[in-house]
Amino acid sequence: MRLSLIVNAAPEEGQSAWSAYHFARQALADGHELYRIFFYHGGVANGCNARRPPQDETDLTRLWQALAEEHGLDLVICISAAKRRGIFNDAEAQRHQAPSNLAAQFTLSGLGQYTDALISSDRLVSFGG
Repeated sequence: MRLSLIVNAAPEEGQSAWSAYHFARQALADGHELYRIFFYHGGVANGCNARRPPQDETDLTRLWQALAEEHGLDLVICISAAKRRGIFNDAEAQRHQAPSNLAAQFTLSGLGQYTDALISSDRLVSFGG
């Protein structure tokens, strides 16, 4: 089955982002295809390279990066939600004269990518608010 996920919560906002990550891992282990993982609202924090969780906590951004690298996943950050939260790729950082802090393996894009995921997937699974 071809699945897409939408993650609406940051790692520190409860269990939703963590549940999405564990769901993604299990779906891949069960032989499903993950077409796209779209990060929206507070979920864009999952793709921020500036986050530094305490040493005794697991870094969810790094886990998403490793999973994407291993399985060739499409990790898309909503550009509007990211800009509101100060998350920029190189091009946007230059445009806004701000630091670039989008983590590797993540890309900025618009809601068209979310719509494409809806159309191109058998199921869309939502995590968080």
